[in-house]
Amino acid sequence: MNALMSLVEPAQLLPARQQMAFTLMFHIILVPLGVALPTMMLIANYKGLRHCDSVALTLARRWSHVAGLTFAVGAASGTVLSFEMGLLWPGLTGRFGEVFGLPFAIEGVAFFLEAILVAVYIYGWRRMRPWTHFWLGVPIPFIAFGGAFSIISANAWMNMPAGFTLDSAGRPVDIDPAAAILNKALPYELAHFMLAAYMACGFTVASVYAVGWLRGRRDRYHRLGILIPFTIAAVLTPVQFVVGDRVAVAIFSDQPAKFAAMEVVTTSGSNQPEIIFGRYDSATNTVTGGIRIPGLDSWLAGGSTDTYVKGLDSFPAADRPPNVNIVHWAFDIMVGIGTLLIGLALWFAIAYWRRRDVPRSRLFLWCAAAAGFLTYVALEAGWIVTEVGRQPWVVYNILRTEDAVTPAEGVWVSFIAVIVLYLVLGAGTVAALRAMSRRWRRSDRTVDADAVYGPRPAVVPEAGSGDAPAGESEVTR
Repeated sequence: MNALMSLVEPAQLLPARQQMAFTLMFHIILVPLGVALPTMMLIANYKGLRHCDSVALTLARRWSHVAGLTFAVGAASGTVLSFEMGLLWPGLTGRFGEVFGLPFAIEGVAFFLEAILVAVYIYGWRRMRPWTHFWLGVPIPFIAFGGAFSIISANAWMNMPAGFTLDSAGRPVDIDPAAAILNKALPYELAHFMLAAYMACGFTVASVYAVGWLRGRRDRYHRLGILIPFTIAAVLTPVQFVVGDRVAVAIFSDQPAKFAAMEVVTTSGSNQPEIIFGRYDSATNTVTGGIRIPGLDSWLAGGSTDTYVKGLDSFPAADRPPNVNIVHWAFDIMVGIGTLLIGLALWFAIAYWRRRDVPRSRLFLWCAAAAGFLTYVALEAGWIVTEVGRQPWVVYNILRTEDAVTPAEGVWVSFIAVIVLYLVLGAGTVAALRAMSRRWRRSDRTVDADAVYGPRPAVVPEAGSGDAPAGESEVTR
């Protein structure tokens, strides 16, 4: 019966899934900057104040402007996502809104608090006492963590639903919002995502300055611009590898169908090989091609080659992830990039230990420049594993995606409208970032033009404007 129903999918299911995937993949580009960049700007700010380092203060100020821009764009794209949850998936929000709706309320509070503090922090650079200004920025990373916590909690709940029981009619009763928020998947999903966010932000910010170094701008500004974010990302990369392993073990236990798709395990049994890439054929339930490492998959899942792993043959066809190859390839890409980043982090650590400086070789700088892009590829791949691997369920083992989708017509129209909106947002963001970069390069050629806590430079009126020369009177201590 389930197999028959899966053959007759609602017409709105494909565009609704495509629209949700597109908006999520766009939004996730901005999230690491909103979550992690405030921490890096505060580290630079502290270093600048503690050591009277004008270069570090300049970095902190410029990063705060980038954080403000990406936060504003992320707020717009995130608002669209919030509306999509209700408009595209009324079967989910209408039936289970009371269960997992609280995290969205928490995220709303965190959003407004972060918006206020980011604005105050940016506005206060030349208007507040330096240390007062710094301490006003300290809550921002914690509030950003609160927003990430709430959204990851909602997603983790979809993977491991908790905090309710179903009555005879299938309606949730005995609702416990705290249990829903603190579900079983939350600890490992939250740790995995936060580490990924800091890695993506750190490697990406460092990559900008690595490109500048490759173009000949070999000064202390670019050195520090690489050193601060790259160090954070490099330290967290091996931690992420360990956490990622624990996440895979948890998925093996809690979501065996997703694990079977991730590792493309076709037949249940022990001594399962690790298959790197390869292509799965659903008609024959076989894998062709790829690199096979005997027994490794069982060993990684349970610490022994005798570990029994459920294969795709253990699940009815209607309950398997419909896109096994996408899940498997995304998982392999994520792990492969993570492995490369560990090598890069180790290279950086050895070079810094020996010379107390950023490696100066062009090969390292090229790798550092590529690391930002690769980390985002891994981040997107991880979300593909999470979301596509959970299919055909929107709430694991309780509510199918096809049963949650809207019956309304015109989803393709809304999808096209969202694409246009996000293209405009993306183009505007890139244009604004490029304008910032050009302005900062011009100010670098002007002595004291970008003094962070000093008085603002005088504004010289244009000839014939009729305005008297004026300098802004600001007291900064």
